Amino acid sequence: MSTIKVDTYLTRGGASEIAIDKLKGVTAAGSMLVVGEGGTNTTNLQQGLAKAWVFGSDAAALTKSFNIASGTDNGTGDYTYAITNDMDSANFAASATGAAGGRRYGIQLARTTGTFQVRYYDDNEALGDTANASKVHGDLA
Repeated sequence: MSTIKVDTYLTRGGASEIAIDKLKGVTAAGSMLVVGEGGTNTTNLQQGLAKAWVFGSDAAALTKSFNIASGTDNGTGDYTYAITNDMDSANFAASATGAAGGRRYGIQLARTTGTFQVRYYDDNEALGDTANASKVHGDLA
């Protein structure tokens, strides 16, 4: 295999596209930094990505998802989702939003490395089933 090392890449045709299948940083963890909009601050690419997300009409009906194996309906407005590729610990952030028949808000409850639980409430603080969306940020195992 050949290695190409350059300091600057310039295109001849004016387009600034590079097609690749995988990016990996050169640090021990393969970490990559992305320069922010202002040109000076950076964001760690791995830390800035959602590690899992789900959208569904209820927990059992996953309309769209990423890294979610399944959902369990624990009762009215109470859902648990199984993460396909576990997190490295239970110390991750899961957020939840919902909308159906008025405002709904979600709160994240229990977490394990492989699951997270969310509950959805209406304006009257009552649990309610809702079309929902949840996302997870943290470190994968």
